[in-house]
Amino acid sequence: MTTEYPQDLQDVIKFHGHICPGLAIGYRAAKAAQERLEVPRPEDEELLAIVESDGCGIDAVQALLGCTLGKGNLIYRDHGKQVYTLISRERGRAVRVAAKPGLFDRTPEQEAVFQKYLNGKASAEEEQTFWTFQKERVKHLMEAKLEDLFRITDVSPEVPEKARIFRSLICEYCQEPVMEPRARVRDGKVACICCSEDYGRGW
Repeated sequence: MTTEYPQDLQDVIKFHGHICPGLAIGYRAAKAAQERLEVPRPEDEELLAIVESDGCGIDAVQALLGCTLGKGNLIYRDHGKQVYTLISRERGRAVRVAAKPGLFDRTPEQEAVFQKYLNGKASAEEEQTFWTFQKERVKHLMEAKLEDLFRITDVSPEVPEKARIFRSLICEYCQEPVMEPRARVRDGKVACICCSEDYGRGW
């Protein structure tokens, strides 16, 4: 299934598990940002990616650019937007790649099949229709011109500090280690977020 794609996209697909429009968007965005900055795949935190959704495209950023949560150079902002910002610490440059409207539009008929598939109610024929549409959409996204897919702009980099390693404290309620800056105090005792009590007055 993947032999028709470039090797680096095949690697991304292997990492993600399958090809889909969201992954194709992430792949094209990551490639566009990397080429705009003229930077290689980093070994450490030379590149920093800020992503604004938790969709499939994020796996392309991780696999292709080496920006991951574990390494500390992937920052997730829950904006629900197909927007990818890549920052080069060494060059002091950043580029923002934002998907244009309409890339995921579906006809009413396609939407009906899509919803059935997502809800596990699609027939075998409808499943085939779903995957045929997905493959056609991926083909379009891979062949489209960058200017038809994204708004690409150079931006002033707001470079967060590099990932830090903190000592762990022991939650006195569940006895599990918790990193110090995420610890809370409950009744005068160290507590993890899960064991702390929420308190609020409407905000």
